[in-house]
Amino acid sequence: MQRRQFLVASGLGVAGLSFGRPVAAAPESTEVRSSRKAKSTILFFLCGGSSHIDMWDMKPKAPLEYRGPFQPIQTSAPGVTLCEHLPMLAQQAHHLAIVNSVGATVNTNDHHAGYYYNLTGHIPDQSFITLGNNRTPFPDDWPFMGSVTASKLSQHPNLPNAITLPHMPSRAPYTRPGQFAARIGVEQDPLYVNGSLEEPLKFQAPSLSLEGGITAERMSTRFSLLNEVDSARRQFEGSASMETLTLHQQRALSLILSSQATKAFNVSEESPKLQERYGKTINGMSLLLARRLVEAEVPFITVFWKGDSRRLAKKCRSAGSWDTHGNNFKCLEDDLLPEFDRGFSALIEDLSDRGLLDQTLLLVSSEMGRKPKIGDPRSGGTVGAGRDHWTHCLSNVLAGGGIRGGQTYGASDRYAEYPLDHPVTPANIAGTVYHSMGVSDLMATDKLGRPYHLLEDGDPITALF
Repeated sequence: MQRRQFLVASGLGVAGLSFGRPVAAAPESTEVRSSRKAKSTILFFLCGGSSHIDMWDMKPKAPLEYRGPFQPIQTSAPGVTLCEHLPMLAQQAHHLAIVNSVGATVNTNDHHAGYYYNLTGHIPDQSFITLGNNRTPFPDDWPFMGSVTASKLSQHPNLPNAITLPHMPSRAPYTRPGQFAARIGVEQDPLYVNGSLEEPLKFQAPSLSLEGGITAERMSTRFSLLNEVDSARRQFEGSASMETLTLHQQRALSLILSSQATKAFNVSEESPKLQERYGKTINGMSLLLARRLVEAEVPFITVFWKGDSRRLAKKCRSAGSWDTHGNNFKCLEDDLLPEFDRGFSALIEDLSDRGLLDQTLLLVSSEMGRKPKIGDPRSGGTVGAGRDHWTHCLSNVLAGGGIRGGQTYGASDRYAEYPLDHPVTPANIAGTVYHSMGVSDLMATDKLGRPYHLLEDGDPITALF
């Protein structure tokens, strides 16, 4: 490659490329509005594997070594019970649909595969066994449900169709597969917006930050210089990589120069009272930001729970999130459940008060449940009072977006170990999201122009609506 051509190519990474190789974008599908119930989806993903038997699917008649010390409480919906440590959410139960029969067994019973299955709706392949934690995201992975949704709806005029916050799980090199667009093209990857434990009101997208005294005007001027080297650029025009890079440039510059984009991320504009209602933690403020992005009409927002490893790693024998290998009940009662209860109940209440809940689908999910029988060898067995990984059964919670609240769908067996009644899979959950968002065209084309279906086994759970 000539030096001039190299300089042009190397100067194109304005927004940068993440995982997956660039491929030609599939033609945009016509947005289906006739059956669309939701305009936006908020996925609240409880990283680490939240304990279904201690939160949503309690078994008060099971032996103590399964049920643990927590008690169920009545809620605002007759027949729907929640854990006693979710009192605020119990008052919003008339909005909730709790699915207690999600069978998400994966071949490793571990995080990487659990993320992949629950975020894409596709069963992990053999590579998750052979590579284990070294199984990084692949360019031909099945796409994240948020990226699929983003690709099928009309492009937002100022913001990306899919935004993820407040972090990208997990810390490199152990980045979790399943959260990227992969085979449908990196141009459909979510925009990652970072938040911090120390400054929960501050959010930023590093790739879109102007630093070193560069103003938006200077950035626009520099960007226009690319037009002066069209002779070199034309030699790349025929490639899918060039098309993808150009699209990234255009979207990055649009975001940098957009006052609407800047305003949407400024949660400090919200009243102190409302901030306190959500809880001034990184997870609470991420949910508040998610509500602001709903108001900005962003189609898909993902909030990945951000744990505090410095405070909880030793106590819970984990990375500080919901992976409670040790001291499960104290970690839930003292730390995880109160923060979740406050933030998620506030989100439902806030959306409802603003008349936005019916047009916003809420989904609470995780990569796994926790093993119903108490005692994890990693924390000393029963003495450590932890719960190990358990992908064989978990609960998902939905609200808004056409969902009929105040119901429990399906059931697990008497120990909450396996689905028993109306079993479903993560594919059905993903299909339910698409159904609510009015995405009925799930066809895509590969690099050779061959059509394929993005989720063949993902029949929606229409009984929830």
